[in-house]
Amino acid sequence: MSLDVSVRTLDGRKSRRVSLPAEIFGVEPNISLMHQVVVAQLAAKRQGTASTKTRGEVRGGGAKPYRQKGTGRARQGSTRAPQFEGGGIVFGPTPRSYAQRTPKKMKAAALRCALSDRAANERLHVVSGFVDGNTPSTKTALAVLSGISSAKRVLVVALPGDDLTRRSLRNLGQVHLITPTQLNTHDVLVSDDVIFTEEALTLFLAGPTKGKSATGRARGIQLPDLSTPNVGGEVPSVAPATAAEETEDAK
Repeated sequence: MSLDVSVRTLDGRKSRRVSLPAEIFGVEPNISLMHQVVVAQLAAKRQGTASTKTRGEVRGGGAKPYRQKGTGRARQGSTRAPQFEGGGIVFGPTPRSYAQRTPKKMKAAALRCALSDRAANERLHVVSGFVDGNTPSTKTALAVLSGISSAKRVLVVALPGDDLTRRSLRNLGQVHLITPTQLNTHDVLVSDDVIFTEEALTLFLAGPTKGKSATGRARGIQLPDLSTPNVGGEVPSVAPATAAEETEDAK
């Protein structure tokens, strides 16, 4: 079973349809799984550098402020005790890491759920490109983008070396541009629409090389030519790697 999505050209026309594997874009979304992965992502982004000093770390306060008896006041041994202004802080924050360990399989499953949700709601698109020629053009890229989506937050997935697309889209505030290796659950869920370039979709569908790498099996397999449709007008899709293939690659 596979899903079909139209490939848009620069002028907004639907040139053909490309098949998306249901194993990635047609799974049942698991809300709790996506929530757990996104919480872990946001926790890992926290700086964790908030720091306060205890009474043992504050400078000064070595001398007793006044004599023990005869003043009518409570006895004090240091002006750096927590009850004094400028004294130490009790149970204050100290530098720490908020990172949570999330298994790779959970991350991958959550990403599949997020992409499936966008595909099911027709919020996942594929374009042949954003600019015609070799000169970056924000005006042209914006026209292509407007013909596909009017959303306020758009996630564009392009190849790592696609400098033409990057330079054309970098000044658009509503666009977040990443590569297939950087695709993650949080970015998909916070974006209203997800747009793949054809080349980026091919690399993403190729899958990891050895399970740990996210750069794609494209280094070791023959990728289909998305520019040449098969008989019937359909473009061949790349089948995801099987468990046996991943095990063999890992050896």
